[in-house]
Amino acid sequence: MNKVAVVSGGTRGIGLGIVKELYSEGFSIACLGRTLNNKLAELIESSDGKIKFIPVDIGSIDKIKNGVEKIVEEFGRIDLLVNCAGVAPKERNDILKSTPESFDFVMNINLKGTYFMTQTVANVMINQDKNDFIPKIINISSMSAYTSSINRGEYCISKAGISMVTILFADRLAEYGIFVYEVRPGIIKTDMTATVTDKYDKLIEGGILPIKRWGYPEDIAGAVSLLSSPKMMYSTGEVINVDGGYHIRRL
Repeated sequence: MNKVAVVSGGTRGIGLGIVKELYSEGFSIACLGRTLNNKLAELIESSDGKIKFIPVDIGSIDKIKNGVEKIVEEFGRIDLLVNCAGVAPKERNDILKSTPESFDFVMNINLKGTYFMTQTVANVMINQDKNDFIPKIINISSMSAYTSSINRGEYCISKAGISMVTILFADRLAEYGIFVYEVRPGIIKTDMTATVTDKYDKLIEGGILPIKRWGYPEDIAGAVSLLSSPKMMYSTGEVINVDGGYHIRRL
């Protein structure tokens, strides 16, 4: 059986970790992003055609639709969608000083892009021939979905919005046998967190996490692997925290 996964934001960081994991499990993968980098190019070269890069800017609805059409043309179907594409604000600003331009930049990609990517792929899943693999959609959000960071409010709002996107599509798509989940990463070692390494090193050492270490893309990929497997057959709309226990309220 040929299982086809689509991973947005799959060119680096968490997304690339997910691509590697799904490839090891036998998926053919459409990896979406703005530009192809060397690490992904090497992986594609060794994949014997099972991984392909599809340039898509999910901040554009037209490019989402064109990209999904290209995926179906290349692979014939879509069995799994992992919404991982996301950006941080170009500049961290106190919410009393943040700009409409920054808000729109983050929301257009993180929330609007995720919403319409999900909508577009869901319609493909509904109308394609069924196979033995249960179609699934997994949204990568963040602990920022419920954690206040007053110097990047637009990011927090976008991730909180993804939580509702998960609930809405889980509800709507259940009748079609399509399950939807959310993974909430915590403090993950990627290029997005590179500029705040010292800050998080101190917080982790100080005990902010029960599991006292950074998370890695492989940790998120493991959760995606579980959710995409046949072992999750009576659950939808579920949230999996991959955050070293950060979500636990402690005294």
